[in-house]
Amino acid sequence: MPALKPTEFFAEILWLGQVADSVEDLRAQEVEEMDLGFEGFEGECHAGLTRPSCSRVLSQHPRGTEIANTRQISVLSAEELEEISEAVGIEEFDPAWVGASVILRGIPDFTHVPPSSRLQADSGATLVIDLENRPCVLPGRVIEKEMPGHGKAFKAAATGKRGVTAWVERPGLIRVGDILRLHIPDQPVWEHLDSARNT
Repeated sequence: MPALKPTEFFAEILWLGQVADSVEDLRAQEVEEMDLGFEGFEGECHAGLTRPSCSRVLSQHPRGTEIANTRQISVLSAEELEEISEAVGIEEFDPAWVGASVILRGIPDFTHVPPSSRLQADSGATLVIDLENRPCVLPGRVIEKEMPGHGKAFKAAATGKRGVTAWVERPGLIRVGDILRLHIPDQPVWEHLDSARNT
């Protein structure tokens, strides 16, 4: 029996980007297409089958531990980016500033789609959503250079709207203008979730 349910939620790819070195400069270079492999997008600093663990998983692993790479791709929604842009007072927000890999339009409350959901293109290329991408100070620094006086507001404005990290389940080509279909896990929400979060 299938464990994932295709939905009637679809999103158009509006923008694609590649970050060469997020330590040196988080800005993404805009590209028209991505040929995704099992390691992600070749040449992207977050590509690879494994990665050193970071602050997101400090409760599980000491920083720098080699772990499976479930954050090959950073996916954000245009709708949420527009809300962030308005909150920080920027009329035209460049997705490159936040180191985005993929900007989509069409799925409401995108940052909170269930973990393990899939985004699948007609080519068969499939991204697995891992977790919400929590806001950090790095995009704020880039924004501050581009739009002085606006960068410090980013972290608070992006809370709950920073998109998700994802990894490649099935390789394939994705392009600007492609439509991705959302597939969600066909299981109920764990009844103890609230109590587990509060411990």
